[in-house]
Amino acid sequence: MKVAAAQLAPVYLDREATLDRVLDAIGTAAADGVSLIAFPETFAPGYPAWADHSNASAFDDPAQKAAFSRYLDQAVDIDRGDLDTVVTVAAQLGIFVYLGVAERSVSGGSVYASLVAIDPVAGIVGVHRKLKPTFGERLVWADGDGAGLIAHQLDSGDVSVRVSGLNCWENWMPLARAAMWAQGPQVHVATWPGSTATSIDATRFAAMEGRVFVISAGAVLRRSDVPDDFALLEQMTEHGDMWASGGSMIVAPDGRTIAHAPDGEETLLIAEIDLAEVREARHNFDPAGHYSRPDVLQLTVDRRRRAPATFL
Repeated sequence: MKVAAAQLAPVYLDREATLDRVLDAIGTAAADGVSLIAFPETFAPGYPAWADHSNASAFDDPAQKAAFSRYLDQAVDIDRGDLDTVVTVAAQLGIFVYLGVAERSVSGGSVYASLVAIDPVAGIVGVHRKLKPTFGERLVWADGDGAGLIAHQLDSGDVSVRVSGLNCWENWMPLARAAMWAQGPQVHVATWPGSTATSIDATRFAAMEGRVFVISAGAVLRRSDVPDDFALLEQMTEHGDMWASGGSMIVAPDGRTIAHAPDGEETLLIAEIDLAEVREARHNFDPAGHYSRPDVLQLTVDRRRRAPATFL
């Protein structure tokens, strides 16, 4: 099967225009015979890079509040139908999509880093909210829950494969990975803001540990991608003019890099993978099979979606 990682720049803080970029990439990938495409972490409407490149912890700061307000306004509201067109196009083209979005909470006042799994037949089959935002991200995103820790079945033509996905440093969380390996995926998606330095070791280790193909998708974000009227742009440029450089790669179950996108360049990284390699790699190590010891080591995963109130 063919798989793809979309190493692209969002139309920053513009949800609809960024989703148009998603549709274009899906169309290009499908025309090349791709069965599964992955987009970067919170690709729509973009990663909050100012959390690490401004005085983000300043309390009641007008510029910080303006930045968050704009981000919240452009966040994806799934219940409202913001992804309906993506779902429709994925169905028309027969392609499975993993899309990173900033998801607006039910309160309308918080944001989750969510990875949405879109099946070409069943539509949205999973929305995984990042369990723990990393470092500066905690100033922008809320904590997620385990409701989206689900591996999905991709059936398309002659292709039948189990796929899973995690956000960024969740791919460094041993128990989050174990929860996925326990469901038997053959292909795993790892989404990132965009940096080879961050993704390269985690991608290779996850592939070798899970005995899976890993598709890592990271974005590009440059000064030219950020609107001139963004409240924190001046502070961000004090830290350079590129805040995400990609780092997208596709790695085999033995840790071999099949494809690696050039840093700083927008591209659709496509590779053909042979699922027989997964079976071969599990001959000597299967983390959720003959190399597991459930009689000694046990993992409990709570998949309940957390809500602010329960109405009886």
